[in-house]
Amino acid sequence: MLSFENQNIEFKQAYVPDIRKEVMGFANAEGGTVYIGVRKDGAVVGVDDPDGVMLQVVNSLKDSLSPDVMPFVKVSTVEMEGKQVVEIDVTTGTNRPYYLREKGLKPSGVYVRKGSSTQPMTEEGIREMLLQNSGRSYESGRSMNQNLTFQTFLEEMRKRSIEIGTAQMKTLKLIGEDGLYTNLALLLSDQCETTTKIALFQGTDKELFRDRKEFTGSILKQLEDAYQFVDLFNKTKATFSGLNRTDCKDYPDVAVREALLNSMVHRDYSFSGSNLINLYEDRIEFVSLGGLVPGLELKSIFLGVSQSRNPNLAAVFYRMRLIESYGTGIGKIERAYKSCPMQPEFETAKGVFRVTLPNRNEVQETGGKAQPGEGRSTSLNDQRQRLVQYAKENGSITRKQAETLLGAGTTKAYRLLKELCDAGELIQKGNGKQSCYVIP
Repeated sequence: MLSFENQNIEFKQAYVPDIRKEVMGFANAEGGTVYIGVRKDGAVVGVDDPDGVMLQVVNSLKDSLSPDVMPFVKVSTVEMEGKQVVEIDVTTGTNRPYYLREKGLKPSGVYVRKGSSTQPMTEEGIREMLLQNSGRSYESGRSMNQNLTFQTFLEEMRKRSIEIGTAQMKTLKLIGEDGLYTNLALLLSDQCETTTKIALFQGTDKELFRDRKEFTGSILKQLEDAYQFVDLFNKTKATFSGLNRTDCKDYPDVAVREALLNSMVHRDYSFSGSNLINLYEDRIEFVSLGGLVPGLELKSIFLGVSQSRNPNLAAVFYRMRLIESYGTGIGKIERAYKSCPMQPEFETAKGVFRVTLPNRNEVQETGGKAQPGEGRSTSLNDQRQRLVQYAKENGSITRKQAETLLGAGTTKAYRLLKELCDAGELIQKGNGKQSCYVIP
């Protein structure tokens, strides 16, 4: 018996035409899975003709939904409790909102998943989703403030010997087709409304607060000010091997730079909140509002997929040689920590993306002599063993269960499970939401 229906799971005892609404609801929300051959209480009853049911599903979706949702739908047969069940796996679509052709773009034709049910969208919700997915980004919108100055921006361009005038500002999309300043211009202007806040804490949590700074002005100025502030607390530790001295900063310069750039280039500026940086004794957290671009998953980033939320801003930064190319920042951060037992973490939640850089020189007490990073390395080994032990005792372990068990984020849980698979201590079974890890 499966678990009960939820935000991402829907049960159908048999095929019914309304399955198209469930698929649409998942595609318009955060994705999910429809199981045909499972009762509402989770009992598996199976289907007699899985091939015929799959054909009905595919034809129904192709004939009744617009735009084409099939690139985001996978229909297959799975065996559960010795019975054949049709599984419809749906990911978030990129051409939302999806709707019933016969009904059109109105509440009776557009559905979205909320909780354990699929509900009609309101007219306001439909308009908002259309705006979000029309290709019109925040940066291309017209700035409400047209009284902008560009002292910092012009100075930075002059430093790089880059000619900048009205024509170049139009090319760079600071000036729109209507001849008015865009929101991109607002971000780069001295009147930028977004700020960067840095909080400095004593210890490893937020209990003891030491200091805070808020930087304003052009995001180029904020970028420089924030980097300099972080650098003040990026201490250098010297170690000796014979007569040779080796200096090692708490945080690699390239990692700090890339994490800071990532938080500013890829955040969603339609949110009114500030860019956030939290400094602890054992780590730095860079928090970017907006989360991942719709349609992308965290795993996609590690596969080298990159889709900028602010392509025009990224193009300006590329022109200024602040970034090299799209999608290289996370790779640079990982390479900076390649030889370190402590690894950076990348976590995403709804509306938030966080990069955590560990302090390479942190000294962990390990029952006697303390060595930099030794305690963290041992801790990671302990965590791996906890995952293996859980899989032994329960027959399997999922990524979600690993996150809960360790109190860790998605990235760390996935990385540790992958390491255990690479070491032959676990084997992955299944894909996507149905994947789990078992003892070989």
